[in-house]
Amino acid sequence: MKKKSLVRTLGMSMTALAAAAAITVSGIQSEASSSYLKAATYVSDAWVSNFWNSESDHMEEELAQIAADGFNSIVLVIPWREFQPGVLPISYNRYAFQKLDKVMSAAQAKGLMVELRIGYVWDYYSDDVATTRYKELLKDASTRAAWLAYAKQIYRTASAHSNFHGGFITWEDFWNYVEDAANLGKGANSREAAKNCGYQAWLKKHYSLKQINGYYQPAERFASFDDIYIPSRTSYAYKLFYEFYDDFLNDLLENTQKVFPNLSMEVRLDVDPVDANDGSGQAGAAHYSTFSCKDADHTALMYSVSMGQSFGAVISAQEAIRTMNEQLSIVRSNNGGKPVFVDQLLYMDATEGFEQNARLAESHRGAYLTGIPDTLRTYTNGYAVWTYRNYTNNPVYNHQFALGTRGWEVRSGAVKERNGSSQLFLQKGGKLSQKVGHRIGGRSTHDGHVRFTADSDEPVTLTVKLGSMSQTVEVNGPKQYDLNLGRKGFYDVTFETDGDVYLDNVHVYNFVQDGQLYDVDGNALSCLGAMRSLNASMN
Repeated sequence: MKKKSLVRTLGMSMTALAAAAAITVSGIQSEASSSYLKAATYVSDAWVSNFWNSESDHMEEELAQIAADGFNSIVLVIPWREFQPGVLPISYNRYAFQKLDKVMSAAQAKGLMVELRIGYVWDYYSDDVATTRYKELLKDASTRAAWLAYAKQIYRTASAHSNFHGGFITWEDFWNYVEDAANLGKGANSREAAKNCGYQAWLKKHYSLKQINGYYQPAERFASFDDIYIPSRTSYAYKLFYEFYDDFLNDLLENTQKVFPNLSMEVRLDVDPVDANDGSGQAGAAHYSTFSCKDADHTALMYSVSMGQSFGAVISAQEAIRTMNEQLSIVRSNNGGKPVFVDQLLYMDATEGFEQNARLAESHRGAYLTGIPDTLRTYTNGYAVWTYRNYTNNPVYNHQFALGTRGWEVRSGAVKERNGSSQLFLQKGGKLSQKVGHRIGGRSTHDGHVRFTADSDEPVTLTVKLGSMSQTVEVNGPKQYDLNLGRKGFYDVTFETDGDVYLDNVHVYNFVQDGQLYDVDGNALSCLGAMRSLNASMN
C-alpha cells in the first residue's frame, strides 16, 4: 500500500469504491455526453494553492469516488502564475501542463467532464506578490498579451481532450485591486493611479466633469480630468470606480473569448454598499452590466446561502430555497435569460473572516440539498461544490516531492520512488526544511499543526520544528502523524532525524476547510448522503 495516503485510503468508503468500479463503458459514454454539469472541484489530497505541484498518486481512486457519488464532472482551478511563471518574456511550467493532461485523461476514463476555472490568483510557485500582474492587466499591453497567450495555451491543451466542457474566469481573482485602490487617499498617488489604470480616461469617455463632480464630495470640484483621484470605497463616487472596473472585466472577458471560445465569468451578485450622495445612509452599487458574460452561452456564479440574508441570521432550508430562487431570478433577469452555472454551491461556508455571514441551520443542510432540484432545473445548467474533500490551508510547496527537492533545503537526503510514490529519504543526521510562515495567516490566534507520513525500517527519533516550537516522535514503520505545535512561530518547518527515515505528504496548517462531504482522510461526513441524493435527482 502506498504510504502517502495511508489513513485516507483505509478510511475510504468501500461501498463507494465498489460502485465506482462497477461503472460500465456505456455508462461512461452517457455521462460524458450529458450537458448538465454536476461537478466537484478536484484537488486530490492537496488544495487549490499547491495541487499543481503535488503528486496525486491516488488520482484514479479519487476520481472513481467522485463518479460513484453521482457527479459527472470536475472543476479544475488553474493558477495563472503557476502555469505561466513569466510574462516578460513569457514562459510556461511544463509540469503543470503535464499534470493537466494527466488529470483530464484520468477523468475521461471515469466518465467525468472537465470545467476549468482559469486565472486563479494564488499559488506558491514564487514568493513574489501574485497580485501584481493582475494590476498590470489594467495598464500594460505586454501583461495583457501574456494573459491571452496563457488562456490560449490552456484552451489548446484542454480542448485536445474529448471530455473538456468549458471554462470561466471569476471576479474574485481580479478584485484585489478594487480593494487596494480605495485606500490610496486623495493625494498625488491616487491621482497617478487613476491615470495609470485608465480610470481618468474611462471617465472622460463616459461622463462630463459636471456629472463627475456630482458624484464626489461637494468640496471637490475638479477643473480637469487629470485632477480626479480614486475615491474611498465607502464614498458615493466609488460607484464610478465599480462601473469602470466592471467595464474592465467585460473587456477582458470579451478579448479572452477570442482565444478561449465560450469562456464565461463568475459574476458578483453582491450589491456593494456606498454612502448615499445625500447623506441619508447607504446606496447600492450593483454589477448587472457584467451578467450577460458577453458571448458565453451561460453566466457563472458563486452562490452561498448567506446571500440576500441579514448578518448573523441562522436560516431554515425553506428560507434558503426561497431566497435562492429570488437571487437566481435576479441574475436571469439581467443576463438576457441565459442559464447559470453555480460554480461554487455553498450550502455551508467555514471560511475564516466570514463568520458574521448568515448560515443555514446545521440540521437543515440535508433538507436544503435535497430541496433545490426544482430551483436548479429552472435557473441553471449545472453546479459544482468547492469543498468535496476537506483540506488544510497548507502553505508547503512541493509537499509530496513530485518535483524532487524543489522548494526545500535538504541536508543528507534525496527523493526516491518507493511503493509507487515519490518520498524524501532523510539519512541519519539529515535535515529537511522550508520557509512557510509568510504564506499563512492566523499565526497568533490558531495552533499550528504539522501533518505528515513517515516510515523507517528500525526505530528512529524524528524532531519536528515549526519556527521555535518542536516535538519529537519515534518512527518505527509506516504511520501518519499530526502534531499540534502551538502558536509561538510559523517561520519554517523543519525535520531532523537520528536515523534513516522516509517522509511524505507534509502539511503545515492552522485551519481545515469543511464541506461536510469527506474529511481530510476521505471518511464520509454528514452531508454526503444528501449530496448523492441531489446528484441522483438531477439525472
